[in-house]
Amino acid sequence: MTIRHGFYATWHGTEYEASPDGSQVRLYSTTQSDDFTPVTPDRHVKVVPADDVDLTYVSTYCTWRGEKFVVLGEHEGWLRVEHAGGQAAVAERLGLETFDRGVYQAWARETEVEDLHEETT
Repeated sequence: MTIRHGFYATWHGTEYEASPDGSQVRLYSTTQSDDFTPVTPDRHVKVVPADDVDLTYVSTYCTWRGEKFVVLGEHEGWLRVEHAGGQAAVAERLGLETFDRGVYQAWARETEVEDLHEETT
């Protein structure tokens, strides 16, 4: 499963990573097309009116050690997870790192997580 966390927009029947900016949305593609401007060899951008896209926010969630987590990324079989509850006592019990005040994260083996799924808003 690809871990997704952020804005996505459907434009002309295709879904893209997206970045809304007021009345416009930047669409990002990994492949070159005539409509998109290269930013790097594997990143291309096109700015379109916000009214032309269906915009959603996608987050990936899982259960790890009996608690709900947001999955922020993945690397070589490990998932970067952030505790969805933000409770210091739970974070301490689980041995999570304090990322910021009330924000607790850890690296979890992908094989140790359950119920890996996406939610959209």
